Amino acid sequence: MEIPYTSKSRPDTGLYNAKVGIWLFLASEVMLFGALFSTYVLLRVSAAPGAWPHHLLNIWLGATNTIVLIISSVTVVLSWAALKMNKWSTYKLTQGITILCSLIFLGIKSYEYKDKFSHYEIVLNDGRIADGHLKEKTKETVVIMGHWVPTAEEAASEAKAEVNAPATAHKAEHEEHAEISIKTADIKKMQNYGPWHNTYLAIYFTLTGLHALHVIGGSLVIFMIWGPLSGMWKTDPERYTNRVEVSGLFWHFVDLVWIFLFPVLYLL
Repeated sequence: MEIPYTSKSRPDTGLYNAKVGIWLFLASEVMLFGALFSTYVLLRVSAAPGAWPHHLLNIWLGATNTIVLIISSVTVVLSWAALKMNKWSTYKLTQGITILCSLIFLGIKSYEYKDKFSHYEIVLNDGRIADGHLKEKTKETVVIMGHWVPTAEEAASEAKAEVNAPATAHKAEHEEHAEISIKTADIKKMQNYGPWHNTYLAIYFTLTGLHALHVIGGSLVIFMIWGPLSGMWKTDPERYTNRVEVSGLFWHFVDLVWIFLFPVLYLL
């Protein structure tokens, strides 16, 4: 029994079945990410003044990933257009670039995650706080590459000095990193910058982690159509082209979500 409207459009909607299905699915995705974005907004506006963390993420890495996904959106469209013009080799090239872009994105995101899980905040028994990346850890000592976090009094003094002497050169955003060795017995609390560190990182890992899962899923579907399932192009080219279009619609949604995630998490 042949399934109707797999290639031709339905008379009631003007769309073939898969396209109707992907639009319904994307509607549910909008509600999912919309709820998470709303959660982020509510958590941020309800935070105490000055309590919301800033500058914890590498803006250049986020911007690079944004450019990578924008390029992949262009190549997805070009690959679909190539099939419409019966240019198989062009399709293989452009869709291959899309898959490559997805791998680059996931590679950069993996590096960002690894950086956060190796970045520690260490609170000492005397109240001092050291911040940096773990270099070595033994039973007796912990060694990090980082800096000492100024106390509230020191931060207030520095702010006052900047106001009184505006012409002086501004300090770097982060203190110069150096090797700091701390005795284990002096440590009161030691925690990395995972999702448990604070509210901001919890929502960051939730949003970007869910988005990364969508990137993985979307790229796997695109790869399967591009590679193992490409034989359909010879037997049913119109249906094959429709599959490329549907996977492209999902990929555009994934890219659009990141366009919102980048400024919200990295810039604001």
